[in-house]
Amino acid sequence: MTTTATPLTTNASLITNVRLADGARVDVSIAAGRIAALGPGLAREPGMRIEDGAGALLLPGFIEGHTHLDKTHWGMRWYRNEVGPKLTDRIENERRWRAQSGHDAGAQSLALARAFMQAGTTRLRTHVDIDTDAGLRHLDGVLATRQTLRDVFDLQIVAFPQSGLLGRPGTDALLDRALAAGADVLGALDPALIDGDPVQSLDLTFGLAQRHQKPIDIHLHEPGEIGAFTLGLLLDRVAALGMQGQVVVSHAFCLGALPERERDALLARLADLRVALLTTAPPSVPVPPLKACLEHGVTLFGGNDGIRDTWTPYGSPDMLERAMLIAMRYGLRRDDDLALAFDCVSGVAARACGFESYGLQAGARADLVLVEADTLAHAIVARPVRKLVMANGKVVARDGALVAQ
Repeated sequence: MTTTATPLTTNASLITNVRLADGARVDVSIAAGRIAALGPGLAREPGMRIEDGAGALLLPGFIEGHTHLDKTHWGMRWYRNEVGPKLTDRIENERRWRAQSGHDAGAQSLALARAFMQAGTTRLRTHVDIDTDAGLRHLDGVLATRQTLRDVFDLQIVAFPQSGLLGRPGTDALLDRALAAGADVLGALDPALIDGDPVQSLDLTFGLAQRHQKPIDIHLHEPGEIGAFTLGLLLDRVAALGMQGQVVVSHAFCLGALPERERDALLARLADLRVALLTTAPPSVPVPPLKACLEHGVTLFGGNDGIRDTWTPYGSPDMLERAMLIAMRYGLRRDDDLALAFDCVSGVAARACGFESYGLQAGARADLVLVEADTLAHAIVARPVRKLVMANGKVVARDGALVAQ
């Protein structure tokens, strides 16, 4: 069946002979940055640019739900990691190194954003450090990256207090300025174990979010019962302030370590309040259980976290790789289960982050990826070179290389 939305224009294009994940062969017409129609045998209109898909698998542009563009060393010389084992060790080490090295968040975020786009990611949520040493310097750099790529790359910015909110006086005022300056989301970090006062920390966070009418995305590394306590306080505020559907809890390690009865009670509240969970599917710590989240109706999506920075030498701007790592962490082997992992970096991530007009249907933004793969599961496991990447109706990469804009 053919669906049609946008009338064709003189700058329209047509991608012919591609396969959907269900095996159907279709053409895709694009006009004004949107999918105008999708179906077999679409008409070739005069002046239309034709792209032969040659039977490739068609996927929607990928979504990175949680990374830190401002921290990356992507393309730089190797960073020798000798940091201590604690979270606070990593925080202090990173702050020192960035101040001493003059790390350029603008140049580095742009380099990594382009690498993401080259590999098929067209929409991304990044956390950006706001602290009393750097002020808004890192934010300014990432705002410049967003401006540079504005025609093709949909970039959400989270104003993130990496050093905590309460321990460094003036951080709340800087977050206030960051939200006024263009940050889309308010971040937070471990209200109990970093800030030491979860009630005051959460009250300040939700107060700022309410003042600016912004959603919240909180890093919650706190384990077990401590994390469950903080999560309960957070959910109380979501309910009291009517912020259903406006909060993401990133990591939520506690949900992977609680007794089933206590865990399921929190999952039920998360579902009822439409609070989403973000996982990077790390191998060395507990993670929120994917199947239990699905059974309770909890939104769980995926991201890399940091990529090649002072925290970690790992990570990649290839979201097919992240989908594979999510599948491996959760023991997903069947083709239909691997599709769940892809959902974490595509449609589910779009809904969780609020990226609109997403998907492979008429009217959606034309963010498309072509790969040589038999099936979706094959694409996740083999991670072939991207034959074509289209963002907002423009070809941005071809055969694994960026196309000049």
